[in-house]
Amino acid sequence: MVSDYYNVDIQINFRSGRPIYAQIVTQIQSLIEGGEIKPGDQLPTVRKLSSELGINFNTVARAYRILDEAGLISTQQGRGTFVWGALAEGTAHKLREQNLHEHIHRFLRELIQRGYSPAEIDEEVVKALALLRSP
Repeated sequence: MVSDYYNVDIQINFRSGRPIYAQIVTQIQSLIEGGEIKPGDQLPTVRKLSSELGINFNTVARAYRILDEAGLISTQQGRGTFVWGALAEGTAHKLREQNLHEHIHRFLRELIQRGYSPAEIDEEVVKALALLRSP
């Protein structure tokens, strides 16, 4: 079957704890930054990608909305979703920062739910970072 859109190869890890929409955003961003998807390439429709991935339509819609707001893609009603171009430095930094924020908050919430105190978490994080910094 021949399609007129770029067949994105997105791998979803349902066990990662990372939101699926964030996984989609990161992977499409990486494909664009790596040159695999180029400006002007058409992405699958929200419905098509959600069907291919076996996930909720709204999850893909959220990922596309984030990419659209970042200026990475453009959704044109009746035509489809197209790669707009590479991210501006400030936008790439903002998406990276948002990704870090999500990871840290999810990690901290999970530890607190498991009964660790903020003081215990802080102590262990400081130790872990010190180990990473040492040669």
